Amino acid sequence: MTLYRQLIIFTLCLFFLLFTGSWLAKFESTRSFLVNQLESHAQDTATSLGLSISSHVGAGDIATIDGMINAVFDRGYYESIRLTDTTNKTILERKLKVTIEDVPQWFISLVPLKPPEATANTMSGWRQTGTVHVKSHPGYAYNTLWEDAVRMTLWFVACGILVLAGGAIGLRILLKPLFRVEQQADALCRKEYEIQERLPWTKELRSVVQAMNRMTIKVKEMFEEQVTHTESLRERAYHDTLTGLGNRRYFEGQVNAYLDLPESPKKGMILLLQINDLAALNLERGLQAGDELLKRVGDLIRDGFDQYENAVLSRLTGGDFGIFLPDALPWVAESVTSVLTNQLRQIATEGISLTDNVGHVGVSVFDGSVTLPRILSEADAALASARQTGPNAWSIRTIGDEETPLGQFKWKAMLENALDERRVALEAQPVVKARDHSQVLHLEIFSRIIREDGEWLSASLFMPFAERMKLVSKLDRLVLEKVTQYDRRELPAETVAVNISAASLQDLPFRQWLENFLMNLPPSAPRLIFEFAEYGAVQNLQILRDFRTVLEKQGHGIGLDHFGRSFSHLGYLQSLRPDYVKIDRAYTGELKEEENDARFYISSLCRVAHSIDISVIAEGVETEQQFRILKELNLDAVQGYFLERPQPLEKYLK
Repeated sequence: MTLYRQLIIFTLCLFFLLFTGSWLAKFESTRSFLVNQLESHAQDTATSLGLSISSHVGAGDIATIDGMINAVFDRGYYESIRLTDTTNKTILERKLKVTIEDVPQWFISLVPLKPPEATANTMSGWRQTGTVHVKSHPGYAYNTLWEDAVRMTLWFVACGILVLAGGAIGLRILLKPLFRVEQQADALCRKEYEIQERLPWTKELRSVVQAMNRMTIKVKEMFEEQVTHTESLRERAYHDTLTGLGNRRYFEGQVNAYLDLPESPKKGMILLLQINDLAALNLERGLQAGDELLKRVGDLIRDGFDQYENAVLSRLTGGDFGIFLPDALPWVAESVTSVLTNQLRQIATEGISLTDNVGHVGVSVFDGSVTLPRILSEADAALASARQTGPNAWSIRTIGDEETPLGQFKWKAMLENALDERRVALEAQPVVKARDHSQVLHLEIFSRIIREDGEWLSASLFMPFAERMKLVSKLDRLVLEKVTQYDRRELPAETVAVNISAASLQDLPFRQWLENFLMNLPPSAPRLIFEFAEYGAVQNLQILRDFRTVLEKQGHGIGLDHFGRSFSHLGYLQSLRPDYVKIDRAYTGELKEEENDARFYISSLCRVAHSIDISVIAEGVETEQQFRILKELNLDAVQGYFLERPQPLEKYLK
């Protein structure tokens, strides 16, 4: 029970005690007054009547006495009038049955009024001739006492209502600082740091508010310190501070993580961009001029490849830049390279380079299993060929003798037909607790396109193309419809994670359909966690926040995939509050026996995420060594081929 309610109840109890005491005192005072009035009234009547009939009693004129007594008695104010002689023998008597109207019987029984009997002697000279006995009727006293009790009760009830209303308003005003402290504490539990600017006038409440503000500021500083420490670890190990891109270690880690994916088709390209005459520019115009050119090229690369969600952008060394486009189809190479070199020509017109020949681009396109040194070797050869071609030129080399079996238009037709015919299969891989890998937290769903010849195409092949062809919303819708047909009671976990493209979130009709779809899900449908790649989530942060609000109302959640691939500030986690973040497999792949940067980064990330109630999952766990190290780093869950490979979803049914 809140303090506000307790104070209201306490105030009402005090008022009730005060009302009860005052009411009883007033009631008893009124009752005593009425009893005295009855006694006085009876005594006055007895004295007056005794004097009036004294002469008639002495003369024995009973008729006159009877008439005088009747005249007094018929007024109705008396219960009885009796005349006795000196031996207490009744000479005349009049009685009225006591009936009281308009007063509840329970009140009469509860409050007895016993009017005393008054007497007066009749005299003949100095000799007593008789006694007059008079008892007043209590009916009028009861009526007066009942009406007075009702008026008092109504008055106190009205006062009680006024006290309750006024007290509630007053207490709310007085306790408003405490309400704000309560809200501040709730916000602090959600890791939201609110400071009360207005301090209460009450000394005690002011001290409480000031202490709460100090604690909030301290907790905020601790969280920001953790975030800063974690980001500094990542930046020192994987970030190029001059251009804001990744460094060579980051580039190699991401490419190797992709190439090491087991049982997954490898397709993509690497672009090497080399700035010409950088050393000469530094000598002639100074290091600042060279840094300005490198920053400009970094911005050019970042803007040019912003549309590619999984692109890996890095400055390898000096004036060399590397760009990795995983799962990119071969025909993309010419278009992206042409745009890149045209932008290099634009830099030449800005006068920040030494000559018009700003740089060259070499591209290595691969399709199939290949190593990073082989890809870089082909890219270097393409770069050498571009330098021989001319200024700001490019060249492309392909690894593998087999050409792509489908062209761009055939790809589009194949995807459209597969989606129209709902030829989508679902596979699943369990995410298990790090401390107890027998406990499945949820299943991650992977979609596969079934070609007309029955072969399966993994999402890594068709997803980038589906996004560019505006087919991804249709695919996401189909996957959701299929996965929610399963009964969660027949799955090893009641929750499934479904990867959703950021492009689908930007599609307003899809979001409207999804909200209506979630509202109409049957109770047996599994709980859904919508996974988004970190890069796409950061680019659509406000949309994702609004979407999360909708999901919470329906009991679903969101997760971030490939976490750590982009260099976003970790502070956005505080406002987005995903259910979990899934560390990119490139960091998992660097885990070794000895202490290293990946190990420190994952450990720091766990502390930051856990401080705001976000779980941390490691993906790409392929070896027992990685699994053992991750358990030591306090991760919540793990996923990877070491634990279990993806299988058709039907195999997980009980």
